[in-house]
Amino acid sequence: MKKPVILVVMDGIGFSKTGLGDAVTEANTPTLDMLLKEYPHTRLKAHGDAVGLPSDDDMGNSEVGHNALGCGQIYSQGAKLVNESIESGKIYRSDAWKALTGQVIEKGSTLHFIGLLSDGNVHSNINHLISMLHEAKAEGVKKARVHILLDGRDVPATSALTYVEQLENALTSLNDDSFDGKIASGGGRMKITMDRYQADWNMVKMGWETHVEGKGRQFEKAADAIETYRAEYNVIDQDLPAFVIAENGEPVGRIEDGDSVILYNFRGDRALELSMAFDYDDFTFFDRGKRPDVLYAGMLQYDGDLNLPRRYLVDPPEITNTLSELLVNHGLMQYAVSETQKYGHVTYFWNGNRSEKFSEEKEVFVEIPSDKVSFDERPWMKSAEVTDSVIEALRSGRYDFIRCNYPNGDMVGHTGSMPATIIACESVDLGLKRLIDAVDEVGATLLITADHGNADEMLEKNKKGEIQVRTAHSLNPVPFIVYDKSVRLKEGAFGLANVAPTVAELLGLTPPDCWEESMLAQ
Repeated sequence: MKKPVILVVMDGIGFSKTGLGDAVTEANTPTLDMLLKEYPHTRLKAHGDAVGLPSDDDMGNSEVGHNALGCGQIYSQGAKLVNESIESGKIYRSDAWKALTGQVIEKGSTLHFIGLLSDGNVHSNINHLISMLHEAKAEGVKKARVHILLDGRDVPATSALTYVEQLENALTSLNDDSFDGKIASGGGRMKITMDRYQADWNMVKMGWETHVEGKGRQFEKAADAIETYRAEYNVIDQDLPAFVIAENGEPVGRIEDGDSVILYNFRGDRALELSMAFDYDDFTFFDRGKRPDVLYAGMLQYDGDLNLPRRYLVDPPEITNTLSELLVNHGLMQYAVSETQKYGHVTYFWNGNRSEKFSEEKEVFVEIPSDKVSFDERPWMKSAEVTDSVIEALRSGRYDFIRCNYPNGDMVGHTGSMPATIIACESVDLGLKRLIDAVDEVGATLLITADHGNADEMLEKNKKGEIQVRTAHSLNPVPFIVYDKSVRLKEGAFGLANVAPTVAELLGLTPPDCWEESMLAQ
């Protein structure tokens, strides 16, 4: 029997290239330091074409990262997937696009767009929105309203006005006697609408009230709201409160019966809950009031097993031949655990965007509820509980492959707090020490990696050369460490997709021909 393999994903912990705001190096991490000094390791590419994104200017994220980790292959993802659909025109030939635009043209009603307004390429891209606005007008749509979610997380922390100006210019160029396009509402992505894993439904409720009902503090222009809130609250874009654009005291873009609504985000985790609110007849998470009778579509189908949303503009990548399938087909037992914030990543995204297990008997999933507080307030998060769960699974002797995710480096890194992120990294390091002790006790091979960087680059220089807080993921490589001196690694350039074949070979299995190569030296 091969030794069991444990894979740890230190979410958001990479190797800094600049040294600017490197919380990973600043932290006291004796375990990680020891591993990098004494055990086989390499650096993995976790962004750009290594995870199926359009270019190496595109930062990786947890979703595409876990897809690549879990399937051993590189699929067109996110922005690249949508780019290809727009370039080919396929998106505009989709049944969903035809139905939504057809309804508003027939009824003379409004086509609404909701989504993250940036070019971060993690959840959305403003260029996709502008393309759809142009196409809508060309097809005869008379009225469009855009409900903007401000980023400051995947792009510079206070860049919202740049994207608002870009959108306003696009609308001005389109507006004439035959077309009326306006920004209708908005707010920071971490204040309204974009909750995930059902951690805070009140965010979605506030988004619904803002976008759908037009309730909230009124402003004449989005730029006025942003400038006013910055002065009053002194917060970055992601934390700006909700606002409604109004004329003569009336919202310019309530969502009403007969309208059509497109959520133009392509990433699924923070799109599911709003999709549920629009799609589900039986919905109990908050009072929707009078739910408008609209046609709703997402940019992608965010969960294929839940068929959510029912309508979507771009077909998702069909990810097959995952590591989980290989292990199930060979009768091996798997155990996956994380806290709520990254539970979906070690299950749904790991299994190729699949909610259901490949085998109820061979796969065990454990979710540890996350605390509902700002992550810089408790930067240790649930690292101790995740570690407890892995150790219990390892000692049980039941599992051939165990995987876990420590969200700390990513989730605390996104807050922009350097002191808290240092503690986050130290918490993960303590978890690693405890895992090593358990591995020594039981006898196993421990692999440590990450899905992308974040905590390694908490500061950046702006265009003026000034140092400012960075809350986005980094473009830095991530570690791949083997706590097992009997293992040797090849030399070469590798990415996240090389992890699955390496795990398979450690378990004595032959990787499928369609996978990337294993990193094990023969």
